[in-house]
Amino acid sequence: MIAVASIPAAHPYVAAVVATGDDILLLDDPRPLEATTPGQWWPPRLLEPDYLRAHIDDIDVVHLHFGFDAATPDRLADVVSVLRESSTPLVLTVHDLHNPHFAELDMHRSQLDVLVPAAAAVITLTDRAAREIERLWGRSAMVIPHPHVAPLDVIAARDTTAHERAVVAVHAKSLRANLDPEAVMSTVVAAASARDAVVRLDIDDDVFDHTSHWYAPERGERLLAFRDHPDVDVRVHRRFTDAELWQYLSEIDVSVLPYRFGTHSGWMEACRDLGVVPVVPDIGHFADQFPCPTFVFGPGLFDPASLDAAVGEALRTEPTGPDFADYRRHQQSAIAAEHAALYRALSAPVASGRADGAVLV
Repeated sequence: MIAVASIPAAHPYVAAVVATGDDILLLDDPRPLEATTPGQWWPPRLLEPDYLRAHIDDIDVVHLHFGFDAATPDRLADVVSVLRESSTPLVLTVHDLHNPHFAELDMHRSQLDVLVPAAAAVITLTDRAAREIERLWGRSAMVIPHPHVAPLDVIAARDTTAHERAVVAVHAKSLRANLDPEAVMSTVVAAASARDAVVRLDIDDDVFDHTSHWYAPERGERLLAFRDHPDVDVRVHRRFTDAELWQYLSEIDVSVLPYRFGTHSGWMEACRDLGVVPVVPDIGHFADQFPCPTFVFGPGLFDPASLDAAVGEALRTEPTGPDFADYRRHQQSAIAAEHAALYRALSAPVASGRADGAVLV
């Protein structure tokens, strides 16, 4: 049995790409010392060098995805040292070349400067990201695409009936660092109105909660002003549950993603699953995930005419067809097989006497 310590394990992406059973065991996330949320995996204890050293004999492969935002490069170097001392291979999936939660790029790149050279294998999601990794670090990365986000049964049961008037949506979420919905809203409203479509703008309510990390009432109020437009539906609500997200996506036709920076997007994949056409900026590697309309948008850069054209293209684009669930099912199976083959190739012989179902506590 190959014991894989994924950082994290309790994440939908990881659940989709790791097929447990047979000879692959996905270890549970160690419980953080000050955990306050059921199932909380952050901050990852496996990125504490002393904790990792104490439990390294129970691990055959470490696979790092997310959760190293707060880890200094020095701490990551210590983690790498523990792995080298024990001959435990590190797999790194580079989801982000620019962390979407931080406008400043240097810290994330410094972290990757430690991790990418140290990894026994590097994975990323798109060909363009792989070329950037090759350029920056001289490492060849495996390209394994993003799997489905919505459950397969939800994808198969989706209603593809056209809405009476097409809905072009912008979701402000919690106004994280790379989101700038204010910049695009006027153009989106004009583009939709010119094509007899309506606009839906959603905002997470923690933007207006003074106890929240995401409290940004001035930006929120400027977005609320769009409710005065007759063809704009503005909704403020708690962050969607998964079921609420699938329902939301069933109610819209186009999703404009106002990302000033970033690399890849799970939101795009959820849109694709539910038959929504995403409109994405031409920065990062969003458009390399799958073909979709793009517009000129980035740090200090915006071309409204390109957004108008992209919204028009999106409204003319046919969503994924009724057999898309089968495609996603086969894709996920292939993705899981690639990960399993990599773990087998990298793993050392299992330590004798390890019990199946080992859990780090």
